[in-house]
Amino acid sequence: MSEAEVTLHAELREDTVFVAVARPRLSWRVRTETPDWRQVRAELTDGIDTIAAEGDDAVLVDWPFRPLAPGERRDVRVRVTGTDGGTSPWSPPRPVVAGFLGDGEWVAEPIGLADASVPAQPALVRTTFHLERPVRSAVLFWTALGVAEPEINGTPVSDDVLSPGWTSYRDRLVHETVDVTALVGAGENVLGATIAGAWYTEKYGFFTFTDRVYGDQPSFLAQLRVTYEDGEVATLAATGAGWEASPDGPVRASGIYAGEEQDLGRTGETVTAGSRWAPARVGAVARPGYETVPVPEARIAPPVRRTQTLHVRARLTAPSGGTILDFGQNLVGRLQLRVRGAAGTRVTIRHAEVLEDGELALRPLRNARAEASFLLSGGDDVLESRFSFYGFRYAQIDGVDVDDADVEAVVLHTDLVRTGWFASSHALLDRLHENVVWGLRGNFLSIPTDCPQRDERLGWTGDLQVFAPTASFLYDSAGFLTSWLRDLALEQERHDGVVPLVIPAALPSFAGGGPVAAWGDAATVVPSVLYDRFGDREVLAAQYPSMRAWVEAVRRDAGESGLWAGHMQLGDWLDPAAPPDKPGQAKVDADIVATACFARSLRLVAEAAGILGLDEDAALYGDLADRSRRAFRAEYVTPAGRMMSDAPTAYALALTFDLVDDPATRQALSDRLAALVREGGYRIGTGFVGTPLVANALTDGGHLAAAERLLLQTECPSWLYPVTMGATTVWERWDSMLPDGSVNPGEMTSFNHYALGAVADWLHRTVAGLAPAAPGYRRVRIAPRPLASLEHASARHETPYGEAAVEWRREGDAVRITAVVPPNTTADVDLPGVPADGTTVPAAVGSGTHRWTVVLPAAPPAPPLPGLEAPLAAVIDDPRAYAALLETLAESAPERVAAVRADTVWGANRPLASALMFTPPDVLDRVDHAVRAATGAV
Repeated sequence: MSEAEVTLHAELREDTVFVAVARPRLSWRVRTETPDWRQVRAELTDGIDTIAAEGDDAVLVDWPFRPLAPGERRDVRVRVTGTDGGTSPWSPPRPVVAGFLGDGEWVAEPIGLADASVPAQPALVRTTFHLERPVRSAVLFWTALGVAEPEINGTPVSDDVLSPGWTSYRDRLVHETVDVTALVGAGENVLGATIAGAWYTEKYGFFTFTDRVYGDQPSFLAQLRVTYEDGEVATLAATGAGWEASPDGPVRASGIYAGEEQDLGRTGETVTAGSRWAPARVGAVARPGYETVPVPEARIAPPVRRTQTLHVRARLTAPSGGTILDFGQNLVGRLQLRVRGAAGTRVTIRHAEVLEDGELALRPLRNARAEASFLLSGGDDVLESRFSFYGFRYAQIDGVDVDDADVEAVVLHTDLVRTGWFASSHALLDRLHENVVWGLRGNFLSIPTDCPQRDERLGWTGDLQVFAPTASFLYDSAGFLTSWLRDLALEQERHDGVVPLVIPAALPSFAGGGPVAAWGDAATVVPSVLYDRFGDREVLAAQYPSMRAWVEAVRRDAGESGLWAGHMQLGDWLDPAAPPDKPGQAKVDADIVATACFARSLRLVAEAAGILGLDEDAALYGDLADRSRRAFRAEYVTPAGRMMSDAPTAYALALTFDLVDDPATRQALSDRLAALVREGGYRIGTGFVGTPLVANALTDGGHLAAAERLLLQTECPSWLYPVTMGATTVWERWDSMLPDGSVNPGEMTSFNHYALGAVADWLHRTVAGLAPAAPGYRRVRIAPRPLASLEHASARHETPYGEAAVEWRREGDAVRITAVVPPNTTADVDLPGVPADGTTVPAAVGSGTHRWTVVLPAAPPAPPLPGLEAPLAAVIDDPRAYAALLETLAESAPERVAAVRADTVWGANRPLASALMFTPPDVLDRVDHAVRAATGAV
C-alpha cells in the first residue's frame, strides 16, 4: 500500500482526552492513495497489551483491553493491514483518560449563597487547599445547578461557556472533567467559581411566566483529584462545609430570557480578592420534586464555546435617534465591547433579529427582555455577558459612544465539528444552505432548541425529529444528540412512555398530556438517524426501551385497529395557509399525520429490534406496522389513488413513509402530489410535518422537475423567499417577514428556527447525490440528480471513515461527475442519463476518486401557448409565460398581481382567462399578446 496515515479517537468526542466510560469504543480513519483499499486486519495496543482483529471494522470498535479504572490513562495506537498486504505505521499515541469517578467517589455537595432572599442571585464561591508535596496530576470534577465559571488561583480552568449546560435536573447532571495540573502550585491554592442560575432558575412558560420549575438559587459542586508524584491519590477541596460565598461579584443579575446586569465597579470583587465572605450554604435550593440531586455523570457531548467573532457590517441611525449596529448575520451569542466612560455610567445593549420601520423589532421576543446592562468602572472596561446569550443580527447600544472597531459579536454554540458542505451554481440556493448551517449553530446550544431569542428556547422534540438527518450531515452531532436522548428517555419514564413536547420537560403543563404525533416520534426517529448516519448500534440498544415505550404509549391511546385518530394533535403545524393566530389549522387532517407517524415508528422499532437481535420484538412490531399501514390505506387512500385529505402533506406522508405498496397506486399518489404542487403555483403548501418530505416524495415518484420548481421558487411561501428578503437564518414561518418588510403579526415569529431547513438533507442526498447506503457510510450511495436550473452542485461529508464527496458539472448535454469514496468503504453508483462514449458506469466501486460522464439532454422547449386560452397548468409550467403574465399585470393592473398569485389554482382544465375575471379588457389583450409573444406563438 502507499504510505498511509491512521488517526484514532475514542468514543464520541475528539476535543478531549477524557472519556466517559470504562470501555470506550475506538474509531480510526485511514488516509491512503491506494485505490479500492480495504482493511483486512487491525492491531491495537494500549502500551500493555496488543490485540489483533481480523476484518474491516474501524468505527466504534469495542474496547479490546482491560477496562479503564477511574483516572487511569492509556496511550492507544493502531496500525492496519490492507487487502494489498501492506501494513501502515503505528498511529501516533492517542491518550485515553478515564474522565469519570468510581461508584461512591462523588462526595461534593451543592453549595451557594446562604442568603436566599434575592431569587436566582449570582454569586462567588471559594475555598483554599494546600499542596505540600510535588503533584503529578490534578483533575477537577465539577458541575452546577445552573452554570459556573470555575477558576484556580485566578485563572479560568477552561474556555467553556455556560457549562455544564442544561439537562433533566431531576434525574441527570453532567460533570466536567478538566486537567488543572498546570494551574495548581505548592502551598496554598484558591479554588472558586462565579455561578449563576441560567436554565436552573429560569421561569418557563409562554407569554406569562409562572414559578421556577427547578430551583430558586444556583449551586456549585466540585472536587479535585490530586495524584502526587509518589502515586498517592487524594480528593481535595470538595464543595461542602468550609466553602465560602459572596454576593458581591460584578454579575448582579442574570437570566436566560432577561439577559444580564453587571457592575464593573465591582471587578475587584473576585474569587481570589473578594472582601466580604460568609460560610456557604450547603445543599440545593430546589423546587418540590427536585430536592434530590442526582449523582453527576461524565459529559459525553462537547461543551458550548466561543466559536467565531463577527465585526460590525453597518452602523444605522434609527428614526428614534438611537444607533443600531448591524453584524450582517443573524447569530446566537453576545457582544463584547471595549469602552471607557465615567464611573457609574449605565450602558445597555438591546438585541433584535430584524428591524421594523428602522427600529429594533422587539415584539417577536415576547416577554424576553434580552438586554445586557453594565455600570462602568471609570477605567478601561470590557463589556460582555457571561451567563446569558442572545439571538440577534442588530444591537442598539445606549449610554456610551463606541467605535465599530471596539465591538465584536461573539458566536456561541455547542462546539461540534463541521462535517458536511454543499455548493452549487445558484447563489440563492447556496445562501439557503448557509442559513440552515447558521440555524443549527444558533440552536444547538447545550440542547437542540427551537429558537434562541424569545421567551422559549426549549428542546422541542418535533423540531429535532425532522432536522436530525440534516444535522448529522452538517456536524458530528452524535455525542450531542445521544446526550439529549438520555434526557428524553428519563423524562419519558416519568410520563408513562409519553414523550413530553420539550426535552428537558420544563413546561409542566405540556408534559402531562397524551402522546403527540411527529413530536413524540423523536424517540424512534433520532436514534434511527444516529444509527444510519454514524453506525452507532449502541445508541439503538440504549434507546430501545424508550423507542418501544413510545409506540406502546401510542397503542394505548390509539387502540388495536392500527389507526391513531380522534385525539389532540398538533398536526401539520404552521401550514402556510393557517391564520397567524391558529398555527395548527392545516389542510391535512391531523389524524392522517398521526396514523402515518405511528406506522413509521412501529417500523423503526421493528428494524431496531432486528438489528439488536430481539427477534420476537422484531416480529411483533413488524406485524403491528403492517396492520397500521393497512388501516391507513383502508381509511385514507381511495382506490383511484387519491388521499381523503387532498393536501400535499397527506401524499408526502403516504409515499415517504412507505404506507402504500401497490406500484400503480404509488404512482397515482405521486402524480397527484405533483399536480397539487403545480396547482399551488410551485409555492410551499406544507407545514412542519410535510415540508421535509415533499421534495423526496416528488423525486421518488419521477417528478424531479416539480421538486426543482418548488425548491427554487422565490415567491412567498417558499424556501427562497426569506433569502430574497435578506434572511441569514431559516425562519419559523414562511412569512415571518411580510413582503412590505413588516413583521408577521402572529405571536410566534422567530427568525431563527431550523426545522424548515430540513430540506438541506434532500440537497445533500439527491441534488448533489451523496448519502449513506449502509449504516455509518460503510457503504456510500452516489446518485446525483442534476437540476435543470443548475450548472453544477456538490456535497462533501466527513464520514466516520473519511471524506466522501460527489460533484457534478454540466458541459452542454454532458454531465461530468466526480466522486470520492473513503478508504475501507465501497459505494453504490446510480447515475442519471446515458453513459457517454468511453464511459463505463459500474454498479459499485471501491475507495478512491472516480470520474464519469453521462449524457443528460436538456428538456425540449415548451410549445407556444395560445394566450388567454392556454391552460393554467401550461402557463405556470412555462417560466416565460408566467413571467410575461406577472410583468404585464404589474405594468397595467398592479392591484391584480397579488390576487392572481394568491387565488389562482394552476390546474390543467381551466384557461388562463378564468384567473383574470374582472380584469379590464385592454389589460386582457395585453396579457394575451405578452404570453403569446413570450412563448413564440406570435
